[in-house]
Amino acid sequence: MNEEQTTIYDRIMLAVSVGQGGFFFLDAPGGTGKTFVISLILPEIRSNNGIALAVASSGIAATLLDGGRTAHSVFKLPLNIQNNPDAVCNIKKQSSMATVLKRCKIIIWDECTMAHKHSLEALNRTLKDIKNSDKLFGETLLVLSGDFRQTLSVIPRSTYADEINACLKSSPLWRNVEKLQLKINMRVQMLQDPSAETFSKQLLDIGDGKVAIDETGNVKLPTDFCTIADLQDTLIEQIFPDAHTQYINHEWLAERAILAAKNVDVDNINLKIQMLLP
Repeated sequence: MNEEQTTIYDRIMLAVSVGQGGFFFLDAPGGTGKTFVISLILPEIRSNNGIALAVASSGIAATLLDGGRTAHSVFKLPLNIQNNPDAVCNIKKQSSMATVLKRCKIIIWDECTMAHKHSLEALNRTLKDIKNSDKLFGETLLVLSGDFRQTLSVIPRSTYADEINACLKSSPLWRNVEKLQLKINMRVQMLQDPSAETFSKQLLDIGDGKVAIDETGNVKLPTDFCTIADLQDTLIEQIFPDAHTQYINHEWLAERAILAAKNVDVDNINLKIQMLLP
């Protein structure tokens, strides 16, 4: 561990040993070793016969944690959580899950920035009820981790104001949080790669709103950030050159992909590439 990671590890393990709960947010941009620190905390607690719950807002993030599951699966959160400000988790007080929540030493919630604030508030009400306590989260130690520069809660047919209102920072619980930060990018430090350092800084600048914006309100990407293709056909030609002959080469195919924000674009690009195949 580097110095930052050691400080955070020691702070959380101190809170675990004191056993009086706590509410932490680990603010860590991609590549700073957040999952690495979490992966050290979980087995340390479990090796001493303690219960440590690891949850994440998305299934992909949950697979990176040892014993990780999605928050909806573990806490039995209602599916209409965004329309339900007084929601509670569907966990009965006499159930085995309630026993686990009573006894657990720590709950770690990764990629929490994607969660709706009502999810956090529902967890707070449920833990208070299960543990018969008026303290925050029923004196359970809760560690949230994520990066607010990345994907926030998705609200269908919403305005910017709705998105901000749904954010965890808009919850009255947020004023109780103790913030921990990781800033050193481990990928840059380990590889000693100047281009990786430049790319990392550019990503943070975009997330922090420090890049120029054009007259339409769109972010202007730095010239050395990426190659911009004006047409879909140009993009396809650059990513899948000679697709009509190379399509039988599985290794060649597995090394390239085109991502798009909307399904309609995915279908359109898919169809165009398929038309190139004999």
